[in-house]
Amino acid sequence: MWLDNIKSADRSAFNSGIFQVIPIAQNTGDSRRMSEINIEQYARKKPEGDQAQRLRIQQGYTKDLLSYRVALDVGVTFEQRTQNKYPEVMSALTSMVELPFNSMELDLQMRIANATATSYSDMDGETVDTTTGDTYAWAYSGHLVRGTSDTYRNILANNPRLSSGALIAMRRMAVENAIDQFGQKIIGINYDILWTTDDEEDIKIAEEYLHSTGSPDYDNPAVKNVWAYRFRHVILPRVAMTALGVVSTSKRHYWGLCSSKYVTAYLGIWEEPNVIPMFKKMDGSDNWETGVRAGFGICVVSGRGFCLSTGTGEA
Repeated sequence: MWLDNIKSADRSAFNSGIFQVIPIAQNTGDSRRMSEINIEQYARKKPEGDQAQRLRIQQGYTKDLLSYRVALDVGVTFEQRTQNKYPEVMSALTSMVELPFNSMELDLQMRIANATATSYSDMDGETVDTTTGDTYAWAYSGHLVRGTSDTYRNILANNPRLSSGALIAMRRMAVENAIDQFGQKIIGINYDILWTTDDEEDIKIAEEYLHSTGSPDYDNPAVKNVWAYRFRHVILPRVAMTALGVVSTSKRHYWGLCSSKYVTAYLGIWEEPNVIPMFKKMDGSDNWETGVRAGFGICVVSGRGFCLSTGTGEA
């Protein structure tokens, strides 16, 4: 009963590659410190008879991955179990198994929806820190590195809608702003994910660019589509929502690129989504009780490997 509904649960962000998923063993604490470390990229000249220079290693910024739990309970009355209310009971119980998965997805996608901010309020009214290790928003125009005064950006200037020109501009930004903690350019970061919301127009544009044989920008079918199969398209339906799960049309055109190898966004799983075995309450009500639980944490260390445009056309 439970497994059938787990298969239908939306796990678009979990499976996207935008977040590095880390299973956390029990009894190992409620936090993990995540960080970046770089070594210099080039060897140095060694004059005859001289000692070789020492390799430089630079610790980057850090961010703590903190565990929290989500839960909901449901009761099944004696009447529901015995007076022909079985279909309603089954519907409630089978749907309930998706709830911790939904909460995990909402929290993951709210990190992207609020990537230009340093915090937001979740549906329980608690403030969620969305900063990276350098204290700035995940998508920002002046991220810091530890070993130099250089900065880098990962939010596209003027925030254009998804298009061929905007893709070129974002790819250029990604290449030119891929620097390590010494300020040196990192070669070969593969941005393999193109993500959008569930806006139908943006989905159509993305699919045309990724799967058309000829270029969507030209009527001549002989012109090759240079974007074909270059990225994997990920649709994130909860990005264009508020933290309360309400539609947010102001975010419908959010889109961006991500490197599944180099991105530094982490999801730690302390407790996999699970269902509590049903038990009879000993309070004389004859009710049965069950519930769902999950424990996880989310953090982002730096802006590396992630690019965003809000699609608003605003600087």
